[in-house]
Amino acid sequence: MFTPLHDRVLVRRIEGDEKTKGGLIFPDTAKEKPSEGEIMAVGAVARNDDGDRIAMDVKYGDRTLFGKWSGSDIKIDGEDLMIMKESDILGMLA
Repeated sequence: MFTPLHDRVLVRRIEGDEKTKGGLIFPDTAKEKPSEGEIMAVGAVARNDDGDRIAMDVKYGDRTLFGKWSGSDIKIDGEDLMIMKESDILGMLA
């Protein structure tokens, strides 16, 4: 099991649709990395600008949106995942 440190989170990408509602199929060359993911693990603590500990806003299982260039791609136990700072997350999906 992987545990992120500090204010980092481990995210599994959620792949987007491969075709439009109208039935057009996206070729692999036209696909962008999805910006939606599921939190798989969360670091223990974040710190504010004064160095005080603050609670993380995300938790295991949350569905999130993140920027196209956020985080670093990693592979754990054969699964493609991303590690990023909590501040790279743009928002959460209900």
